[in-house]
Amino acid sequence: MPFGGGKKCGCCQKTVYSAEEVMCDGRSYHKSCFLCMVCRKSLDSTTVASHMDEIYCKSCYGKKYGPKGYGYGQGAGTLSMDKGESLGITHEEPAPHRPTNNPNPSKMAYKFGGSDKCPRCGKAVYAAEKVMGAGSAWHKTGCFCCATCGKSLESTTLADKDGEIYCKGCYAKNFGPKGFGYGQGAGALAHTQ
Repeated sequence: MPFGGGKKCGCCQKTVYSAEEVMCDGRSYHKSCFLCMVCRKSLDSTTVASHMDEIYCKSCYGKKYGPKGYGYGQGAGTLSMDKGESLGITHEEPAPHRPTNNPNPSKMAYKFGGSDKCPRCGKAVYAAEKVMGAGSAWHKTGCFCCATCGKSLESTTLADKDGEIYCKGCYAKNFGPKGFGYGQGAGALAHTQ
């Protein structure tokens, strides 16, 4: 092998001898040249991230090539105002918001005061007090109850007819099957004289 004819460093392009060699993605580097291309921190096998022929620390790599937005690149719960200009990243301004006019609104698009309208009281139903039943939004307290007995309802105890809601007992009495053997409990026979 001719003098100086060994592997070349991926950074300085000088010969790398085995005593000072660090390997990354099949390329050889001097230990002293194995530095982040942005912040110049010394790297090792646990802190290196490579892109093409460039090497970075994981933090700088994340800022330059990682996902962008809240919560990325700095750890959970951290907001960074660094947009990466020092890394050569340019950002475009988003287009201004333009509200759309829907010429064909669906049934659910008809709102009252910016929210759904309760079928029982006719007032606006907001998200914090909203319960869905019989295809409509109801107030959880005061309105989401049986139309006959006033019992408070849940999704499992609800029966509906013609847009009105009932408990299962009142629904069975008013709209269930009629005749001999119905309405007195399971297996009960009524004897009439």
